[in-house]
Amino acid sequence: MRLNQYISSSGFCSRRQAERYITAEKVLVNGKIAPHVYFVEENDQVEVDGHKIKHTSQDIYIMLNKPRGVVCTASPNIVDNIIDFISFPERIFPVGRLDKETVGLILLTNDGSVVNELMKEENNHEKEYIVKVDKKITDTFIINLSNGVNIYNPRKKDFTRTNPCSVIQLDDYTFRITLSQGLNRQIRRMCRHFQYTVTHLQRVRIKHIQLGSLDRGQWRFLTEEEIVGLKR
Repeated sequence: MRLNQYISSSGFCSRRQAERYITAEKVLVNGKIAPHVYFVEENDQVEVDGHKIKHTSQDIYIMLNKPRGVVCTASPNIVDNIIDFISFPERIFPVGRLDKETVGLILLTNDGSVVNELMKEENNHEKEYIVKVDKKITDTFIINLSNGVNIYNPRKKDFTRTNPCSVIQLDDYTFRITLSQGLNRQIRRMCRHFQYTVTHLQRVRIKHIQLGSLDRGQWRFLTEEEIVGLKR
């Protein structure tokens, strides 16, 4: 197994982050700095930034109804990080992120292959949100959101046009939006473009997985059916 895949499949971090650790020479194999391309053998001892990598025999898939104030990072140095919040006895990490103010559905796992599948932009996996804004919604606002918006993309340091998407008004101040992109603070930036401010943002679905009636701050294991759907 390639080194980056070995690290990510242990649940320590995503494959992309593993590659960053390798490039930064923070990965040791049998006490020596690992080359960028390396295939791990059965008796190899792997360390990442001082942490010994151990594989668990069972893949873990969890869904959490994230409350406001929890930070979606596996870094133990960040206050209010999601790993400390969920306090699971084995190493897991969040799939993607919700910003600190956003609540709702987020997945956690130790399966790096699922992370890679869900995070690839070209796979266009749907994510559904309920959004409340600070002033009355107009038909023009809904149409403009659904047609796509030019928003600043800090990763590219340029403007990116959002993909056309489904937007359904629920009441004077609330709408439901389904995205297939994962741009930084995308919904908040989309609304701000039209002089609306998001006052409440909740994710209620990722692909086929629904938040349902799970209470805020609570988590549960995914069902076998949900896991199979993740891997399709």
